[in-house]
Amino acid sequence: MFGALDELVQDDASVQPMASTSTLSRRRLFYFCSEVSDASTLKRIQQFIDHGFDITVFGFHRTRYNTGYEPAWPYVPLGLTVDGRYWHRLGALIGALPAIIAKRAKLKDASLFYARNLDQLILALFARLIAFNRAPIVYEVLDIPPFLTRTGLGSRLLRWIERRCLRGVDLLVLSSPAFHRRYYAAIQEYEGPWFLLENKLHPSITAVGRSDVPAATRKRGEPWVVGYFGLIRGQATFDLMARLAERLQGRVVFKFRGALTTVDPVRFQAALDRLPNMSFGGPYVPHQDLETLYREVDFAWALDLEHTDHNSRWLMPCRFYEAGYFGVPCLAVRSFEVGSVLERHRIGFTFEQPLEEQLLRFFETLTVEDYERIRARLDAVPPEMFVATDDARRLCTLMDDLTPRRG
Repeated sequence: MFGALDELVQDDASVQPMASTSTLSRRRLFYFCSEVSDASTLKRIQQFIDHGFDITVFGFHRTRYNTGYEPAWPYVPLGLTVDGRYWHRLGALIGALPAIIAKRAKLKDASLFYARNLDQLILALFARLIAFNRAPIVYEVLDIPPFLTRTGLGSRLLRWIERRCLRGVDLLVLSSPAFHRRYYAAIQEYEGPWFLLENKLHPSITAVGRSDVPAATRKRGEPWVVGYFGLIRGQATFDLMARLAERLQGRVVFKFRGALTTVDPVRFQAALDRLPNMSFGGPYVPHQDLETLYREVDFAWALDLEHTDHNSRWLMPCRFYEAGYFGVPCLAVRSFEVGSVLERHRIGFTFEQPLEEQLLRFFETLTVEDYERIRARLDAVPPEMFVATDDARRLCTLMDDLTPRRG
C-alpha cells in the first residue's frame, strides 16, 4: 500500500522508530511550495510540525482563495504564480531567486529540503547549491501537469529537466500509486525510492465524528444532492454537470463550494443563473467546514474530465477521502484510479462512456434501497482508509533516516 518503501518501512529492521521530538526539534526542514495557503500544503506543514520538525516555508501565492491567511510559521514569500501559465511561472521562478539568495546563510543550516512539484524542486536544488549544503531533498508530486505528458519539443525538454532533477532527489513522494506506475516508472524510468502518501484527512478530523444520519429519512421523495467541493476545475467536467442539471431538474441538485480554477467564470455564472438546481456557496474553510458540507449532500462528484488521458485518470482526489470519511458515496469514471478503488471496495458508483447518458439513467432509476446498500458499506469502512494515521509518521521516519546516509 505504501509503494516501493512499504516493505522497507514495515519489515526492514534497519528502519528505526521515529526519533524523539527533542531530536527532531533540532532538524531544520525547508519547505518549497507553489501555494502557501493551499489546504493540502497547510495539512502537510502541520504534519511535519506535529512530528517535531523546525520548518521554514518558501512559498508562492496564487490569490485564488484563503487570501487573508497569515502563516503561523516562518515564511519567505517568493511572489505570485498563475495556474496553467507556464511562461509566467518561469518568470516567477526567476523572480524568486533573489529572495532565496538573501536567505543563503539560513539555508546553510538546513538538514532537509522538501519540494512540492517540479518548479519548487528546481528552486530547492538551487537553494542547496548556493548554500553549499548537501542536505537531502524530498520531492512530492500531487498532480502530473499536462505539459509533462505531451509530445511536443517543450514537453520533452521539461521531462528531460525533471529526469535530471530526479538524480538529486533522495525520496519521491506520490499521492497516487498510478503516478508511479504510469508515469515515473513507465515514462521517466525512475528507479529510486518512493513513498505513497495519500491525500487523507488530518487526524484532527476525528474530533468531528462521521455522519450518522440515516439515508432513508432524508432521501425519500426528495431530489438527490450532488456536491462538488474544493478546486472546481475542468470546463468539460462542469459542462457535463450543467447538461445533467438541465435534464434532471426536480430530480437532482448540484451544489458547488470552493474555488474555480480551469472553469470559465462567465459560463459558470451563466449556468447558475439559468438552472435553479445548481448553486455555488463560495469558498469554505478547509477541514473546518467539511462536516457541514458533506452532511448536506448524498453524493460527491469525483468525475474529473480535465485530462482524461493522464492526470485525471491517475490521481486520487482529496474529495474521495473527505466524502468517504463522512459516509458520502463518490461518483467516478470507471477504469480511472479512483473508480477502480470504489469498485474494488464497492463503496461508490462508477460510469463509462457515454457518461451523460449513463449518469442520466442512473439518477432516473436509482432507488433509496440501492443507495442505502452502498452507503452502509461505506459506513462500515474503517476510518483509517480516509484519515492519515501513521502515514506521516512513516514518511518522517524515512526523512529522518536520509540525513545520516547523505553525511
